[in-house]
Amino acid sequence: MIVKPSVAWLVGASSGIGQALAFALAEVGWKVAISARRIEPLQAMQARNPLLTPYPLDVTDVQSLHQAAAAITRELGDIELCVLNAGDYTPMPLADFDLTLFRKLCDVNYLGVVNGLDAILPLMLTRGRGQILLTASIAGYRGLPKSAPYSASKAAVISLAESLHLELKAKGVLLRVVNPGFVRSPLTDKNAFKMPFLMEVEGAAQAIMRDLPRQNFEIAFPKRFAYLMKALRILPYWLYFKLTKGTV
Repeated sequence: MIVKPSVAWLVGASSGIGQALAFALAEVGWKVAISARRIEPLQAMQARNPLLTPYPLDVTDVQSLHQAAAAITRELGDIELCVLNAGDYTPMPLADFDLTLFRKLCDVNYLGVVNGLDAILPLMLTRGRGQILLTASIAGYRGLPKSAPYSASKAAVISLAESLHLELKAKGVLLRVVNPGFVRSPLTDKNAFKMPFLMEVEGAAQAIMRDLPRQNFEIAFPKRFAYLMKALRILPYWLYFKLTKGTV
C-alpha cells in the first residue's frame, strides 16, 4: 500500500508503542507529525530526530484533531499514513466498579479513535488513497476479568475497523487494526500479574513496520499470544469461563 516514506501522523505518540513507532518511521525517512496532549514529551522527541514535528491535541476534542490535520497537511504535505494510537488503561476489579473510569476509557480509547477518523477521512477520501491504523488490543478479542472498561473499549475499536474496512477499501483507503499483546509501557506497568509473552516497545514498533507494505487487515503481535487468544474466541462461553475463572 505504501511504497516509499512520505508524511505520517501518529496520534498518541508521547510514550509506549506510539513513541517507538514514531522513531522507527523517522529512521527510514518518514516525516512524522506526532500528537499527544502534552507538548513537552513531543518536543523532547523532536530534539532526538528533526523529522518529528509536534502537533499537541486532545483526542476527546474533535476540533483539535481537525485543526491538527489541516496544519499537518499545510506544513508537511498530504498525510499518507495515520496511526490512531491514543489510549489509556486502568485495571478495574468488580469491587472498584467506577462509571467515571468507563466513560474516560470510552472517550479516549474508542471515541478518540472516532474523532480521529472524523478528521482524517475527508482528506484521504478526497485523494482516494491513504492508510489508517487503529490501535486496539488482543484484550479486545474477548472480555477479560478485572479489565471491563479497557476490554470493552478495545473490542469496540476492533468492531469499528471491521465495519469500515470494506467500504473504505472500495474508495482507495486501507483501514487496518493493530492488536498488540502485552507491551512494556507506563500503562502495562500498572499490572500486578505476570504478563505472558511480554514485548518491548521497539519490538512492537518493528512488528508494525514489517506489515506496513502489506494489505492484511490485522496486525497482531506477538504471534503466539495472538493465536492463543484467537483460539479462545471460538470456544463456547461455558468453556471460556471455566478456563478464565482462575483470574478472578
